[in-house]
Amino acid sequence: MSDPVKAQAPIRALPNLIFASRWLQLPLYIGLIAAQGIYVFHFWVELVHLIEAAFGSQAALDKLVSSIGYKSDVQLTGLNETVIMLVVLALIDVVMISNLLIMVIVGGYETFVSRMHLENHPDQPEWLSHVNASVLKVKLATAIIGISSIHLLKTFINAANYDVKVLMWQTIIHVVFLLSAMAIALTDKLMVRTPGDGH
Repeated sequence: MSDPVKAQAPIRALPNLIFASRWLQLPLYIGLIAAQGIYVFHFWVELVHLIEAAFGSQAALDKLVSSIGYKSDVQLTGLNETVIMLVVLALIDVVMISNLLIMVIVGGYETFVSRMHLENHPDQPEWLSHVNASVLKVKLATAIIGISSIHLLKTFINAANYDVKVLMWQTIIHVVFLLSAMAIALTDKLMVRTPGDGH
């Protein structure tokens, strides 16, 4: 008579293979780290152009004006408040997207791939101690709203260079992001309620 444990061994191999397949996500997170590096490089390029333009470089100013999509009836010979504001908002936008990448990389790896064992690390992010798929969804939705808000503010500051339809659709899309985040948060709140709550 065959040993039942040995008979179940081939069946057990399939769940182990499926569970091990989570490591296929590792190249995706490494790719996001590379994207993070590109954002850091882009941030410093824009910042250097802003500093050079502040010291009177016309070439740096032209690059900034081109990158932010600013148009003027007269040739700009120096930085003005609108250009500075648009460039700073673009830098903030890069930082917020970078923060979003960090949340996806760190939170996603911790939730879906493997534990990082950062419990005693002094630099452990506060939110990582209680991260799960639901918390990650809400945090990502909140980060996307913040990014959308920056884009919308940049558009309104530079509204003269945009069509009315563009302004309208960007506003509508931002409102949709807000409603989606509220729906995600409400859904998670309803899901964590236990049957004994009486609600």
